[in-house]
Amino acid sequence: MIFDFLFPNRCLDCNQLIDKKEVVCELCLDKVNFSNHEFFENNSLTEKASLLIPVENAFSLLYYEKESLAQKIIHQLKYNHREKIGKVLAQWTYERINFTNGKPDLLVTVPLHYKKLKQRGYNQLHLFGNELSKHYDIPVDHTLLKRIKHSRAQAKKNQSERLKTKNAYQLAENINDKHILLIDDVYTTGNTISNITWEILNNSKNVKISILVMAMDV
Repeated sequence: MIFDFLFPNRCLDCNQLIDKKEVVCELCLDKVNFSNHEFFENNSLTEKASLLIPVENAFSLLYYEKESLAQKIIHQLKYNHREKIGKVLAQWTYERINFTNGKPDLLVTVPLHYKKLKQRGYNQLHLFGNELSKHYDIPVDHTLLKRIKHSRAQAKKNQSERLKTKNAYQLAENINDKHILLIDDVYTTGNTISNITWEILNNSKNVKISILVMAMDV
C-alpha cells in the first residue's frame, strides 16, 4: 500500500494514473498497434518465418516500430524491471487466440544466458508464458532450451551482427511427438527462432513448431 502511494502506476504513454494491473490507460490503448493476426491463418509473421523454418502457425501480438508505444511497452518489460507487464501482454494474447482448432502440446520460452539472467533478475518471457499456460491449460517448459553463448542484446546489434548469432542454443533433452509453441519477445531477423527451431528438429522426431511473439519488427 505504501509503495503504491509513493510510486503510483501511470500510463506509459500519457502518464495518467491507472490501475496497478494495467500498463496504459483506456484512451492510449487505442494507440497500441495490435497486429490482428489470426493464429491458424496465414499472416505476415507466418510468411517471414516460413522463409527460414518449417512453421505450422505463427502469431505476433503487436507490431514493433521505432518510437512506438509497443516499443515502449516491450522496453519497460525487458530493461526497466517491469516484469508484471508480461501478465498484461498475456491477457491481451488470450483475448485474441482461441485454440479450439487444436492447441499445441507444449509452450517453450526462449532462454537467457545465465549472465544476462543474473544481471536482469528475471526472464521477461517467464511470467508471460506461465499466464498463457494457466489460461490454455498447456504445460510450459522454461528449461528445455539452454543459451550457451552470451552476447549483446539483439536490440543493440545491427542486422549483420544479428545474423551471425549461430549455435547459441542447446536442447536440454530430446523431445518427440510434440507440437511445440516457441515463445519470444520480438521477432526481427528471425535468427533466434530459426536457430532454436533447427536445434529442436535436428535432435527430435515427429515435432511440429509454431511461433508466438509479443511483437514483430515491421
